[in-house]
Amino acid sequence: MKRIEIQLSKSKIFWGIGGSIVFVILGICLIAFIADQQSRFNPLLIKGIGIASVLFFGVTGIYGFRKSFDRRIGLIIDENGITDNSGGISARFIDWNEVRGIRTESIRSTRILLIDTINPEKYLNEGNKLRKSIMKLNMQMYGTPLFLSSNTLQINFDELENILREALKKYQ
Repeated sequence: MKRIEIQLSKSKIFWGIGGSIVFVILGICLIAFIADQQSRFNPLLIKGIGIASVLFFGVTGIYGFRKSFDRRIGLIIDENGITDNSGGISARFIDWNEVRGIRTESIRSTRILLIDTINPEKYLNEGNKLRKSIMKLNMQMYGTPLFLSSNTLQINFDELENILREALKKYQ
């Protein structure tokens, strides 16, 4: 198996930015117009949902905007390991010697590849506070801080999974 380079998908990133913009607008509408006009739910609850929507999708939209200018390769798979630049909290480099296995998990309708490693704590202490917090949450929920998705890559999930499983067999 030769070195495999998978580019970032600008179209997938732009669709994500568009979705983020829609949810930010919906969040603003909840806060400014809907919360106080409806009587079914507590207005503070509706405003809280609106604020959460604006914050979460605002951050994902900003991340997508920044990622749209990223010229680096999204994912590199070679004899040394996996170099990941596909996501906001990417692990950067994962050595094949560290990898114990790869699992598939679904989060709602999105499938992700979880990468189990010998020493997951190594990856928990890298990066800024937000990255560390998200990776610790992933560790609590899934038993590993490392995951890959095809959401920002020029490849579909099944192809990505097959390539990674073949590479794991060959290089481990």
